[in-house]
Amino acid sequence: MPAAALASLAPLATPAPLGAPALTLARPSAEQAWNARQLAAPVSAPRVRVWSYPAPGVVFGCAQAALHDEAVRAAHTDCELVQRRAGGGAVLVGPWMLSSSIVLPPGHRLLGGGTVSSYRWLGVLHAGLLRDFGVPAHALPPDEIVRQPADPALAWACFGGLSPWEVVADGRKIVGLAQLRGRHGVLLTTGTLLHHPDWALLCRALGRPPDDAARLAAVTTSCAEQLGTGIHIETLAEALQQMLTDVLGELEEAA
Repeated sequence: MPAAALASLAPLATPAPLGAPALTLARPSAEQAWNARQLAAPVSAPRVRVWSYPAPGVVFGCAQAALHDEAVRAAHTDCELVQRRAGGGAVLVGPWMLSSSIVLPPGHRLLGGGTVSSYRWLGVLHAGLLRDFGVPAHALPPDEIVRQPADPALAWACFGGLSPWEVVADGRKIVGLAQLRGRHGVLLTTGTLLHHPDWALLCRALGRPPDDAARLAAVTTSCAEQLGTGIHIETLAEALQQMLTDVLGELEEAA
């Protein structure tokens, strides 16, 4: 797979040399601030940022304000607790996750057909990417979701359930997707599990019973689990960036 990287995807505000992986190491609050800035004005061309995290954090969905506020008050953990504008359940980010933000103009060709259809290309792309690395990944079409009922006890967690075109390996979730549509553009986000997350930390942060950690471990998997070894995060980020560039074409630089 081509390994070229784009300076337009350079981490933070510092231009990266040509050929460097487009990987931004950031706290989840900085990631969410970047996402918000992209939709604050009209989007004229695709923009991409690929993320990794130096430390754990919990990102709550837009409908989880009460859950976020309670977690902040309870202070069961010192990891960062932030809320995103996109929907879905709480996400535990950290060194075990590679994420991406894809910003598209409202009329982009990949957004036709509605919200669910807009996920198809992205889920299929991620499944293909992981298969290239040896992970037996599969993007779930809507008709397969009904045959994999979610555990209602995990409805609060993004990785506790499956949505159309999210990616599984051996029937367990490995890539989550989210979306935010605004009048200036559309934000698509992804999160790929590189290795086993600290589900117990997530449960402590939200005051969930310890048994939920075992439930989350049972319905999720990771690249390391599937392969029996880890994937170099910069290599995977570079490959993801290249695949997105191949599909989206020329990308616009965004600070």
